[in-house]
Amino acid sequence: MTTARRTQTAGGDASTVRDVAARAGVSASTVSRVLGGTYPVAESTRARVLKAMRELDYVVNAHARALGGATNKTVAFVVDDVTGPFYAHIARGVEEQASAEGRLCMLCTTHGDPRRILAVVETMREQRADAVIVVGGAWEDKAYQDRMTHFAHALDRAGSRLVLVGRPPLGPGVPATVVDYDNEGGAFALTTHLLSAGHRRIAYLGRVPGLSTSGRRVRGFTRAHELLGLTPDPALILDGAFSRSYGYRATRELLDGGGEFTAVFAATDMIATGVVQALREAGRRIPDDVAVAGYDDIPVARDVYPALTTVHVPQEELGRAAVRLALHRDELPDGQHLVLGTHVVLRESTRRAGD
Repeated sequence: MTTARRTQTAGGDASTVRDVAARAGVSASTVSRVLGGTYPVAESTRARVLKAMRELDYVVNAHARALGGATNKTVAFVVDDVTGPFYAHIARGVEEQASAEGRLCMLCTTHGDPRRILAVVETMREQRADAVIVVGGAWEDKAYQDRMTHFAHALDRAGSRLVLVGRPPLGPGVPATVVDYDNEGGAFALTTHLLSAGHRRIAYLGRVPGLSTSGRRVRGFTRAHELLGLTPDPALILDGAFSRSYGYRATRELLDGGGEFTAVFAATDMIATGVVQALREAGRRIPDDVAVAGYDDIPVARDVYPALTTVHVPQEELGRAAVRLALHRDELPDGQHLVLGTHVVLRESTRRAGD
C-alpha cells in the first residue's frame, strides 16, 4: 500500500495532489480536474478522489486552483467597519444573495485605510474570488482611482469582477459593476423638506472632504438652497466623522459658540443620535426649538425619541444587487451601472405640533 503524507497538527508535511492521486489510484491530472470542476470526471472516480482527500486531510491550494482556471466560489465583501448598522445591512444582503447563488461570503474590513482596500482587492484577485464587492464612499484621489482601475482590469482578466457599492464609476471602459443609490437626490429632497417648513438656518454636520459620499450629500444640500435663491451659511457646515460621538461634540460646539440654527441636517443617522442627545441635555425641544434629520434610515432612526426624519437607502437590496449583477452580468446588457432610488421618511423629529 502506498504511504501518503498527511496534514498533521504540529509541524507535519501537508499532503499533495500526488499523494491524493496515489491514494485514489488515479493520475495527478485527474485529481486536478476534480478540484477545478472544469472537465467531466466519472462519478465513481470523483468519489474515490474525494474520499482520498478526506482521509489525507488534504487542503486545496488556492493559488494552484487559480492557475488551473477555477474560481473558489467566494464573494468578498470589503468594508471599512462592519459594526456600523448601514454596512451591516448591506452585508446581510450580500450574504443572503451569495448563499442563494451557492457562494461563500468572505468579510474583509479595512478600517478606513485606502491602502488596505487595495491590498485586500489584490489578495482576492490572487484567490480568484467570483466577485470583490467594495462598499462605501471612494476617496477622490487620482492615484487611488488609478490603482482601483488597475485592479478592475486585473480581476476581469482573472475571471472575477470588481463591484463598487455606493461609489461612483471608475470611468469609461473600466470592467466594474456599479450599484449606487441616489445620494445627492436624497439630500436635495431632505433639505427641501426643511426649507419648505420655513427653516433658513440649517446646520450641516458631517462633511468629509475628499469622500464621494459626503460630497454628494453636500451638493444636494447646497442645490436645494440655491433653487430658492439662498446660500447656506459656511459657518454652519462642519467637518467630522460619521459617528454618534462627533454629532454630540459638534452640536455642543454650535450651542456653546452661540451659533443660530433652527434645524440640523446630520450626514448620517448615527450623527443624528448624538445631535439629539446634545440638544436634549441643553434643554432644546425637538422639533419645536430645533428640527433634526438624518440620512440612511437604519433601525436606530425609529428607536430614538423623537423618531428621526431621514432618507431611506435600500441597504439590503444594494447588497443583493451587487452579488446578482456580478454573477449574472447579462442583467444589465447596456452597462453595469444600477442606481437605486432614495426617499425621505417623515417622522416626529421635524414635525411641529399640529403638522
